[in-house]
Amino acid sequence: MTDITLAPIQPDQPSHLMATYGRQAISFVRGRGAYLYTEDGTEYLDALTGIAVCGLGHAHPVIAEAIAEQATTLVHTSNLFEIPWQTAAAQKLAEVSGMEEIFFSNSGAESNEGAIKIARKFGTQQGVRLPKIIVAEQSFHGRTLATLSATGNKKVQDGFAPLVNDFIRVPFGDVEAIQEAALQHPDIVAILIEPIQGEGGINTAPQGFSYLEEVRNICNQHNWLMMLDEIQTGNGRTGKYFAYQHTNIVPDVLTTAKGLGNGFPVGAVMTQGKAVGLLGPGSHGSTYGGTVLGSRVVYTVIDTIQKENAVENAAVVGRYIVDQLRAKLADKNVQVRGFGMMIGIQLPKDCAELVAIARDQHKLIINVTAGSVVRLLPPINMTQAQADDLLERLVTLINSYL
Repeated sequence: MTDITLAPIQPDQPSHLMATYGRQAISFVRGRGAYLYTEDGTEYLDALTGIAVCGLGHAHPVIAEAIAEQATTLVHTSNLFEIPWQTAAAQKLAEVSGMEEIFFSNSGAESNEGAIKIARKFGTQQGVRLPKIIVAEQSFHGRTLATLSATGNKKVQDGFAPLVNDFIRVPFGDVEAIQEAALQHPDIVAILIEPIQGEGGINTAPQGFSYLEEVRNICNQHNWLMMLDEIQTGNGRTGKYFAYQHTNIVPDVLTTAKGLGNGFPVGAVMTQGKAVGLLGPGSHGSTYGGTVLGSRVVYTVIDTIQKENAVENAAVVGRYIVDQLRAKLADKNVQVRGFGMMIGIQLPKDCAELVAIARDQHKLIINVTAGSVVRLLPPINMTQAQADDLLERLVTLINSYL
């Protein structure tokens, strides 16, 4: 292997990267499980895992071995040819998701773009000239133009007008608002929602997951597609393989990414029932979607999650973290919410500065979303000992802040 050593970046050294990220003044050179390490060997507990991406932790040996082996054999041939690993990955994903058809993309935004196209295709086939899609306030569906338009956050939309039309926004969890929209807009063809709003602050509907059952009934009543964005909530994150599996319903369209590749960039849009067959040859595609390498990673990630019982672990250890946080912070006027390894601590004041304090003083990686919500997205295979390590650092942090 070629030995390449990168020179340290100097403070006055110009960067040729677009300034699209507010980067923290730290970099990591390796990871192992729930921990990250800087060049000098300093260890950090990672309670963010690449924003819900590395669900099996960093440098998982089984995933690493599959990537290395496949990279020496065949990486890409294009979708002009049969790809056995893609077929096998789709079979695995169908088994854990309950869906029938799967299209592999490269990201969550691309997966949601696929869902939006499916909804429009469905509407067109129903004779609807301008199909509309219901979306929720405070949602986040991506940063491409269509997914940005579907997102319920004016801040991220600022400067990108004109946005894509025909998205109808309703408050998250408000079933009456959906019914009212149905009366006002006869050309609605689908609803696109997140089971839990991750970027919105780990928000669950007031009625919990039963909200999804109510939405399913409404979609059945009006012949709409029920489309779930499980980019962040999928792949074991909430203590079920997909969050909708906390209920008895099945969506028509399901999207995912993030934990699907454990750090490898891959996503998927899936269909079942009346959404099957809407996209055919020539109506959708991707140069890099479902490459040989990417497909083998997906297969290996799902297989490893199953063999390690990581979904069940996320439910048990995630519940332990939530219970401990509620007990240890009972006198701090905070609200702890979430499922599995998707946890939010709502503080009584804005707390964006906690990210730097946690990192520098407690060697803990977290982030803050919606201004005042400390968001935790630890590995779904985190051990209880690691959870106790997380709790000690986090409780000390919040107690010293409030």
